[in-house]
Amino acid sequence: MGELDNTVAVITGAGRGQGRSHAVALAERGADIIAVDLCADIAAIPYPLATKADLDETARLVRAAGRRAVPVLADVRDLERLDTGVRAGIDDLGDIDIVIANAGVVAIGDTQPRAEPVFDAIVDTNLKGAFFCAQAAARQMSEGAIVNVCSLTSGVGVPTAVPYGSSKSGLLGMTRALAVEWAPLGIRVNGLGPGYFRTALTEVFYQDDAWQQAMLAKIPLARFGRLDDLVGASVFLCSDAAAYITGVFLPVDGGYLASI
Repeated sequence: MGELDNTVAVITGAGRGQGRSHAVALAERGADIIAVDLCADIAAIPYPLATKADLDETARLVRAAGRRAVPVLADVRDLERLDTGVRAGIDDLGDIDIVIANAGVVAIGDTQPRAEPVFDAIVDTNLKGAFFCAQAAARQMSEGAIVNVCSLTSGVGVPTAVPYGSSKSGLLGMTRALAVEWAPLGIRVNGLGPGYFRTALTEVFYQDDAWQQAMLAKIPLARFGRLDDLVGASVFLCSDAAAYITGVFLPVDGGYLASI
């Protein structure tokens, strides 16, 4: 159950946070990893993204788990560079069996003054990037698993997060459509819905004690998620233990969605 021996996985947004946790967890269960991250700033996004050193550290942790790693510096919005990097990984490791489309960005703020570059950066990364990554992988997958990292905003509306929620709602719709279309190819496509996890991406929210208390009051398990709470679900969806599961959205949220 949940073993991934001698598989090859592409993980985007693998430089740190949830992406790194997915990479290490899959490696510990036997997968070789093509770790993709942008490692550059996006002008419209108001926080620093992963660095090359972050991505190299992910590769080091994968190798420490006894598996091979190929770090790929590529923006999922840059289709040519992404394809070139992933193909280099395939040359080193072999054909892809697994994709975890984890790359994502967010910007929070009032919707009315939102500028087009912010909307484009979020949707192009979170939705368009996930689609073209899945499409490129599917061209050479004879069968396998794709996991799109969605969000609670895939299912509920969150004020001040309209571009992000739009991208993640679209990602869930895309997940279901691809699951149906690619099932005859032996490719399973599922969505993972992380709740509130403290990462570099979300750290700004956790600096606000009032926000923390308000969020904890909405989570039946009464705590925020830890990264090791999340990776069991991704390993499961990528493995043969989930061989008859496709097109689902699996929340990992401490009961948040069930309570509303």
